[in-house]
Amino acid sequence: MASLLKSTKYICRVSSVLNRDSKLFGKQHLFDGCDETCWNSDQGTPQWILIELEEAVSISTFSFQFQGGFAGRDCEVEGGIDRASMQVIEAFYPEDNNTLQSFKLSRPLQVKCIRFNFKSSTDFFGRIIVYRLEITSVDT
Repeated sequence: MASLLKSTKYICRVSSVLNRDSKLFGKQHLFDGCDETCWNSDQGTPQWILIELEEAVSISTFSFQFQGGFAGRDCEVEGGIDRASMQVIEAFYPEDNNTLQSFKLSRPLQVKCIRFNFKSSTDFFGRIIVYRLEITSVDT
């Protein structure tokens, strides 16, 4: 099993960026491996992260590192071959802390698009802060 986002081309989209300041809080910080940078959503719910892969792969696990106090709550992962065919795969429930948290899917899933939906947040204003996102594939 390998980290999918290091070995596959993809496009990432997010629901919002705090104060529209993509340089400081943009989606690129989800994958830069730096503990000092993060994606910080603006306030409001729901928030989401969408990954569109160049080719379909079988995913088995994903990991998030949130900032404590700004973690997702009542979350779900969706997947499909394209955005139009995406369906909810399953719910996941992160803890409100700063550790890297891994979530194993009940079964590996073949997808080209994957979206993480954060229906609510541990932050009163609905902001989400993610320092790292990893997706593990059984193909690579």
